[in-house]
Amino acid sequence: MQHTLELLAPARNLSIGIAAIDCGADAVYIAGPAFGARQAAGNSVEDIRALCTYAHRYGARIFVTVNTILYDSELEEARELVHELAAAGVDALIVQDFALLELCKDLSLPLHASTQCAIRTPERAAFLEGLGFSRVVPERQLSLAEIRAIRGAVGCEIECFVHGALCVCYSGNCYLSEYIDGRSANRGACIQACRSRYDLVDAAGKVLVRDKALLSLRDFNLLHRLEDLAEAGVCSFKIEGRLKSLSYVRNAVRAYSMALDGLVARHPDRYRRASFGRVTEGFRPDLNKTFQRGYTELYLDGRRERNWSSADAPKSIGEPVGSVRIVRGAQVELDLLPGIRLRNGDGFAFLAGGEVIGFRGDVCEGRLIRCNRPVEGLRAGMRLFRNISAEFEKEMDSQPCRRMLSVQLDVLISSDLPPVISSEVEKSVMRVTAHSEDGRIAEADFPTAGFPIADNQQRMQEILLGQLSKTSGHYSFTVKEPSFRGLDPSFHGLDPSFHGLDPSFHGLDPSFHGLSVESKRLPLLKAAFLNDIRRRMAELLDAQPCGRLPLYQISPLPSVGRNDRTATPSAPSPVISSEVEKSVTYKENVANALSRTTYKRLGAASVEPAYELSHKAGAELMRSRYCIRYELGLCPRHQGARDTGPLFLLNNGRRLALHFHCATCEMTVDEA
Repeated sequence: MQHTLELLAPARNLSIGIAAIDCGADAVYIAGPAFGARQAAGNSVEDIRALCTYAHRYGARIFVTVNTILYDSELEEARELVHELAAAGVDALIVQDFALLELCKDLSLPLHASTQCAIRTPERAAFLEGLGFSRVVPERQLSLAEIRAIRGAVGCEIECFVHGALCVCYSGNCYLSEYIDGRSANRGACIQACRSRYDLVDAAGKVLVRDKALLSLRDFNLLHRLEDLAEAGVCSFKIEGRLKSLSYVRNAVRAYSMALDGLVARHPDRYRRASFGRVTEGFRPDLNKTFQRGYTELYLDGRRERNWSSADAPKSIGEPVGSVRIVRGAQVELDLLPGIRLRNGDGFAFLAGGEVIGFRGDVCEGRLIRCNRPVEGLRAGMRLFRNISAEFEKEMDSQPCRRMLSVQLDVLISSDLPPVISSEVEKSVMRVTAHSEDGRIAEADFPTAGFPIADNQQRMQEILLGQLSKTSGHYSFTVKEPSFRGLDPSFHGLDPSFHGLDPSFHGLDPSFHGLSVESKRLPLLKAAFLNDIRRRMAELLDAQPCGRLPLYQISPLPSVGRNDRTATPSAPSPVISSEVEKSVTYKENVANALSRTTYKRLGAASVEPAYELSHKAGAELMRSRYCIRYELGLCPRHQGARDTGPLFLLNNGRRLALHFHCATCEMTVDEA
């Protein structure tokens, strides 16, 4: 069985979403006008409708994030929004709050359980599937073995992050921003306290580390691990970045799309892409050229390493280019690393006083950088990085990606054909049948009786093949070498029962041979006539919806019974069984009556309100597999270090307590 692999790209707005599709994304996730977990990334329903129209021409999908927790006063607004989004043509909603299960019950719209649902175990994944979610998005700090265990427990789709920024906390259970500033990460207003700078002190007040971003992680990069994830049962590969720039999204999407194409090419019988159309031209991606804090694969291999942190550079610092040799006013001379070429307009960064400081190189010649003013803080001997490559940005702008759907044309010229469309046609016609890669078929007749027979048949054949084997809109037409066969008398045009992609469709009919000339006498056809044929066939294909491919498929399991047009085989309905689960804590983020009712219906004896409502004293603010002690080489259990006793983080007079849970190898941040 072929498994379908989806590249899921972020979009801050409509134009970035279109660029992501053009660069090879199979799906895009984007925020609507409200209730998205990035308050600064909202979009109108009209823009989302336009993005759906664009994506659907390639069989690509659009998912909208409605993944904040909802207050009771917001439920009616949320209900209206999800109905508007469904009418706009979105393919799924990414949600956190269980109230959406009720608000969407009369919509045939799949719901994806956001990573904010804190999915770290097979039991949690199965619980969410049983509620009716057609996809789960596990925590980013899981190993391949843990992802495989989740795959074995559910029959729904599994989506995993593969690239971009990492939250140090388990997703959905971070309350640090709310605690510090009253701005909730679960409400889309995170202040990114994990990127702030802290002192690490012991119980006596001794400073062990001063002024470092001790909770800041490097960025995720699993470009070379996609095959491992696919084998573990992941069907959707997600790039983080709904606040990222157009440049970032283009570069990341192109890199991962090429990697997935390579995976499919190596295993064509096992995998296929989730949408149609391939990028036929464009820039060459380089993930070192856009925003990144350094890269990590985190816990994917199930082992801890001392390279997860970006404590020195919580902002993007870029690729190393060399070290500063001499600074003379506004001129900087470097010792460049091998292979580095500087260009006018490059952006540079260096570390000074614990901060990432950036500047622009107005004129770059060899190893010299000339700026319009002296760069404060830059000294000889410092390492220099490039966080904006003017050459790469120019290449992306000048060589944009172009995504085309492949269409093969079958051409038959005859003087005796039954009509396809009109009741009467001239005696000599050209019948053109288009077969698109997604399974659509379109056919039309073009009268040719008014054209004389071409004197040079070989030249006319070359012109016909050349003019028809071009592009029109987002279609790339090809006509194979001519063969000579008659028209199948049983063929009468498009099958009226055709309503989409036949699940058994795996390419074009192997009996297809391209150009057929029954009369073996080509008329002298003008280029404009042939160009009109391409345009007309594109119009006929556009009149039909692009085919769709199903995603992950396994042996059927009992359905949960939701009214869902893309219902996924699912585990039985969930039941809360353990004593702990019967007392639902603030970590379930229950902020409204509908969510509370869901848990009560499932057997919960008590349901605590969300931290945002209660500000529960002594609450655990953050839990993570990342451990500051281990990162600093201070772990008594694994590194044989002397036990430092209690440790604390200090920032602007605020004190946070660190607790180390060695049995599970986790760290928590708590109120001190």
